[in-house]
Amino acid sequence: MDYSQFLMMPQEIGLLLVFLLVFVYDTFMPSRSQRFLPYFTAILFCVFMFLSFIPPQMGDAFGGMFEANPASWMMKNMLNVGVFIVLLQAIKWSNEDFVSVRRGEFYELLLLTLFGMYLMMSARHFLLFVIGLETASLPIAALTAFEKRYYESHEAAAKYIFTAIFSSAIFMLGVSFVYGLAGSLYFNDIAAAVLGQGSSVLLVAALAFVIAGLGYKLSLVPFHQWTPDVYQGAPTAVTSYLSVISKGAAAFAFMVILVQAFGAAYAQVWQWMLYVVIILTITIGNLFAIRQRNMKRFLAYSSISQAGYIMLGVIAASTVGMASMMYYILVYIFSNLAAFGVIAAIERQSGKVTIDDYNGLFRTNPWMAFTMMLAMFSLGGIPPFAGFFSKFFIFVGAAQTGSVAIYVLVFIALVNTIISLYYYLLVVKAMFIRQDDCAIPYIDSHWTEELAMTMCVLAIVAVGLASGIYTFLSQVTDSVSHIFAHI
Repeated sequence: MDYSQFLMMPQEIGLLLVFLLVFVYDTFMPSRSQRFLPYFTAILFCVFMFLSFIPPQMGDAFGGMFEANPASWMMKNMLNVGVFIVLLQAIKWSNEDFVSVRRGEFYELLLLTLFGMYLMMSARHFLLFVIGLETASLPIAALTAFEKRYYESHEAAAKYIFTAIFSSAIFMLGVSFVYGLAGSLYFNDIAAAVLGQGSSVLLVAALAFVIAGLGYKLSLVPFHQWTPDVYQGAPTAVTSYLSVISKGAAAFAFMVILVQAFGAAYAQVWQWMLYVVIILTITIGNLFAIRQRNMKRFLAYSSISQAGYIMLGVIAASTVGMASMMYYILVYIFSNLAAFGVIAAIERQSGKVTIDDYNGLFRTNPWMAFTMMLAMFSLGGIPPFAGFFSKFFIFVGAAQTGSVAIYVLVFIALVNTIISLYYYLLVVKAMFIRQDDCAIPYIDSHWTEELAMTMCVLAIVAVGLASGIYTFLSQVTDSVSHIFAHI
């Protein structure tokens, strides 16, 4: 074995080093120093995040099972930024009395799941992908059950673990069909087999199971049923991590698998499967979000709908579609984390989590109301905020395929965008127009929470106005055009 192959994994190795240092601090540092563990982790991860922007050596490793390319490198960096914001938001919460005894486990499990997502995004062999998938999924069940004193947290963990088991079983069944079809688990070998056999019954069944298994990870309809319960019962810091980091990694890996392994069956098989799934996901996510009063369930259905928009980049199956998807995920990270940052700060001090509780929030907490307003505007796609440009690029990327069916799909997505404006503006109305004598009192949020919210607000404005970001992502995806060779 040539150990120089590990040079293509600087992000994975760097993340493992961060994990080990956090573990050593948690294990051996005296108890009086344990309250500094969250700061130590955030600072250490911040250094790692900036060093990760140094481009690594590109190419294949481990017999072609792992591929380092500019697109996966950039996607990992985007997720790192989101994880750093989550770490900032969680510092005050992790030092609370009922969490502090397990704070080390929280950070170690979170870093471990991120490592699994790294493997998912760089895998070019289904065995390595499954290892990454399980490494990313199983620790999240423990994170979901982190607040053991609450029944809802137990329920959320049980539902998440059942969902993870079912989705993995369905996915592995699909992979077994793929192996029977191609005689290999390498993406390139599968692509060659699909190209030679056409759309057989075995291929259709394999793709249906693979899409269903990954659909659970992305909370696509009809695989979304327990997602709102998990989001509501899990600690808010874990919910924010689930809603953006986990979803972003799964979406990127989903696209790579479909286009690189099954690209030859695009028009005949999986384009039409995704067509139906996207329409159901966007529409049902929006309609159910209107009915929600709990803010975490509200954002759960919002994230289901947003997953449908992200899939528009996948169905485009082109470098433009990949660039649009990556840009959409970047904007979604900042917008959703801004909203969850406000929810976490308010829930931690007042315990209030319903939309009605936010009546008159602007009068008592103007900065939080302003942050939430920008997050809702961006998620809804209101110009000139970043969410408008992300939706514009994702629609353009999908429409470039040129088929009538895709035009209809984009039109349905546009109509749903108008529907989503209604329920996002309900939150803004509650904060700025509706008044309540029992409004949430002034929240003295921690400085790390303020820093995280400030970063999100600046990004919501700047990412939309800085056109160079999308241009750079387009150049990155152009460099991996070989992924789309079989489309």
